[in-house]
This record gives sequence, structure tokens and C-alpha cells, in this order.
Amino acid sequence: MVILEFIQTNPRTSIITFSFIVTFLITLVTFFVTDRDLMKEIKKKQKWLKSEMKKYKDNSDKMMELNKQMMEQLPEQMKQSFKPMLITLIPLLILFVWLRKEYATTIIAKTWIWWYIGSSIVFSMLLRKVFKLE
Repeated sequence: MVILEFIQTNPRTSIITFSFIVTFLITLVTFFVTDRDLMKEIKKKQKWLKSEMKKYKDNSDKMMELNKQMMEQLPEQMKQSFKPMLITLIPLLILFVWLRKEYATTIIAKTWIWWYIGSSIVFSMLLRKVFKLE
């Protein structure tokens, strides 16, 4: 098979390629599943609450009230953040089991996961900027 041959002959290039493809797919899922407007609104309100907390750091009653408001938004923020993870978790686990098996016989057998993690961090930052998911 072409993919298996590519992995064996170019392990570093292939893991970086897999990393890009997987990161791109995860970013697409995040883009379409997450309510970006709601997330922007939550982040904007949290930023405002943090600035207010700085103003009232000596007033414990006001701090408690502001902290309560911040905590009220946490469940919705978590819900929006977990949606893409729930969709991609099982396919990713299956992919990683397969990748581990395939890279076990290559020259990067002990470091393939670090190649994947490093390149996926870079690709994730770039793709999040492209899709405006910040």
C-alpha cells in the first residue's frame, strides 16, 4: 500500500503530514461545531470581569459577586470546548493505535509521538489563526 510505503521510506515527513491532516480535520470540526459568537462573548465578558476584579480587589463582597458571575459562564464555555473533543476522541484513539504500530519499525520508532506533537502544535496555531478560532 502506498501509505505504508511512504511511512517506511519517509517516516519524519509522513508523521508531519499525518499531523497536518489530523490537525486540519480537528480544526474543521471545531470550526463547525463550536458557537464562535458565544465563545467570543464569554471571553469578552470574562475579560471585563477580570478588569473589574482588579478594581475591586480590596472589596471582598464585590469580588465574590464578580467571581460568581465568572463561574456562571464556566459550564457553557466548557460545553462549547468539549463538543469537538467528544466528536474526535474515538477516531483519534484508533488512529494513534495504528500509527504506533506502523512507526514501530521505522527509524523514528521511539520519537514519532514527539514529532507528531511538535508539528501538530505548530499546525494548530497556524490553522486556528486561519479559521479565526482564537
